[in-house]
Amino acid sequence: METNTKSIQETENEIVEEFSLFDEWMDKYEYIIELGKNLPDLDEKLKTEDNKVSGCQSQVWLNTKYENGNIIYEADSDAIITKGLVGLLVRVLSNQKPRDIVDAKLGFIDKIGMKEHLSPNRANGLVAMIKHMKENAKQLIMSRE
Repeated sequence: METNTKSIQETENEIVEEFSLFDEWMDKYEYIIELGKNLPDLDEKLKTEDNKVSGCQSQVWLNTKYENGNIIYEADSDAIITKGLVGLLVRVLSNQKPRDIVDAKLGFIDKIGMKEHLSPNRANGLVAMIKHMKENAKQLIMSRE
């Protein structure tokens, strides 16, 4: 069965292209904030301790669903920039096979200059979000083998 979803790499390339339209970092931050505003709010029932990402300065919740062989992520945060960052990760990793998520290099983060422009706390939070998403995918693979 063929799906019309893009690969992780295709989505990463799209994001790199979008960010290349901005010359100034303030414009990139504005864009990240906009992405955060456009990310649907997570149902309050899903804002549980199990879905909370540890290692983030702000509160971040990540819900993981498994449908038709793909993982669907839903996320939310109480901080708008963080919500935009997790929104980028959801866009790249959601609706992908668990193995592809675990193996994803996520090179777009470096390509758009994210690591050097985030505060150390936000950069650590970004790493924690990625780790959480990959860990969920790994657990799913193990539970299905």
